[in-house]
Amino acid sequence: MREQATMRSDFTKQLADVDAHAKREAQTLTERLAAERTKRAEELKSLSSEIKEILRSLEKRHVKLEELTGLADAEIRDHIMQQSRATSAEIERLSQRVSADLNREVSSLRHDKTDVSALVSVFTDMASRIGGDSRPATKGNGKG
Repeated sequence: MREQATMRSDFTKQLADVDAHAKREAQTLTERLAAERTKRAEELKSLSSEIKEILRSLEKRHVKLEELTGLADAEIRDHIMQQSRATSAEIERLSQRVSADLNREVSSLRHDKTDVSALVSVFTDMASRIGGDSRPATKGNGKG
């Protein structure tokens, strides 16, 4: 009985030791898990803050790119307008030059036509005199 009581006492003691060891291990694991959770939560907060900073930076870059694009568009429009004005001025200058050239040619052709009319009149007059008609020929309408 004593042996049984001793064994029972040893068994109870060993069981208490195992139970205490299991509780210590569970407590250690619980503490580690809590520390791990805290660490992960801090890392998530840090990542979240980094992501927010990156998003702010990207937003700033986006706004800057939009501004630069707007400026570039305005410069291109201005350049196109300048080119358009220069081209219009060049077209106007060429138009005036061509008009002046045409007017000069028309004037020259009219002058040449008048000279031809006068020449026809002279030849007609000469032909009539040669043909025996001694009176001068009347001048025609100048068409020739």
